[in-house]
Amino acid sequence: EVQLQASGGGLAQAGGSLRLSCVASGFPFDEYAIGWFRQAPGKEREGVSSIDGSNGDTYYSDSVKGRFTISSDNAKNTVYLLMNSLKPEDTAVYYCAAGFRRILKYGRGWSIKAWYDHWGQGTQVTVSS
Repeated sequence: EVQLQASGGGLAQAGGSLRLSCVASGFPFDEYAIGWFRQAPGKEREGVSSIDGSNGDTYYSDSVKGRFTISSDNAKNTVYLLMNSLKPEDTAVYYCAAGFRRILKYGRGWSIKAWYDHWGQGTQVTVSS
């Protein structure tokens, strides 16, 4: 029932942009946080950004602040991640995930992957120099 479908990845040059999309279904969107995580080869999966499906509050990792923008279209149950000023170190598989909004009450809760209950397929982002 619960589905999260990520798309929009691809190949970009350093300094370029991509927009990822995550379409959610099967759960009450406004009761969840929707997050983006990424995993580069040989590295741990890490939180990139998250958004409160109810009030739109946003959260970002230090490495992407000022470059990436997360947004949502609640009517479409869709979350976007606009990735500007891409760097080679942004290369990774990007996953979207959903967790109960309560996780946002904790300082770094938005980025704790174990607290997200539902995960979608990853979409590959590759950034070349």
